[in-house]
Amino acid sequence: MKKIVVGMLALGSFIFSANAQEKTGKMKTHRHHHAKAMMMHGITLSAAQKQQMKANRETTKNQLAELNKNEDITVREFKARKAEILKSQKEQMDKILTDEQKSQLAKNKADRKAKHELASSKRLDKMKARLNLSEEQVAKIKDSREASRAKANAIRENSQLSQAEKKDQLVAVMKEQKDNFKAVLTPEQISKMEAMKKDRMDKRNSK
Repeated sequence: MKKIVVGMLALGSFIFSANAQEKTGKMKTHRHHHAKAMMMHGITLSAAQKQQMKANRETTKNQLAELNKNEDITVREFKARKAEILKSQKEQMDKILTDEQKSQLAKNKADRKAKHELASSKRLDKMKARLNLSEEQVAKIKDSREASRAKANAIRENSQLSQAEKKDQLVAVMKEQKDNFKAVLTPEQISKMEAMKKDRMDKRNSK
């Protein structure tokens, strides 16, 4: 009987873990498609352009797959060749789009950045009110966020890094930003923030 119960608990744990991973994967995929849709908003591709882009993606995918199979090159050579492949893909993509489409794409990127900055500013305003932050604290938090954003963008755009390396470095940047944020707060503000966080988690779990 004990073995059956343990087995059922293990199975339940496995199913929960699998469902959580599947949900997380779907959320990431949804965010990716949403971001892609925002970038292409107002841009209508012709059938020929769609076909060219698809062919370009397939070529890049095959080139990267072949590169990954090559075990006779150094890490530096691998990164250099990968950077060349991705650079070539971007150049081909630029050739496919018209000048008008490129302008719309640039506008979409700028709009998305402005929207993100506005949302970030609103969150900071709420935090300022709830934690009673001083103007000096707000200025330091803004500077820290800007520095972290610049570092994150540099990491994402660095074609010399692998996806795993980018992920590790981005996690390090997020941790650094979090530490810098806490360093700006007083012990009382940190306690209040942790209490607010716990309250949100309790409300979320009670649903």
